[in-house]
Amino acid sequence: MVVAADKKAQAKTEQAKGKAKKAAGGAVGNESLKAKGQAQESKGDLREAKEKTKDAIKPK
Repeated sequence: MVVAADKKAQAKTEQAKGKAKKAAGGAVGNESLKAKGQAQESKGDLREAKEKTKDAIKPK
């Protein structure tokens, strides 16, 4: 079972990789790479939001 901290780290990693791809695609004019980077970054954003929601509703 993956611990919540691991999932949060995965989200941050996904966001960072997406930003890098997006920047690289923009720098070289590769719209496909830029779009893939945006999609990956968004996936990381969604994963992070999911983890924050789970934390908010977790009984204390």
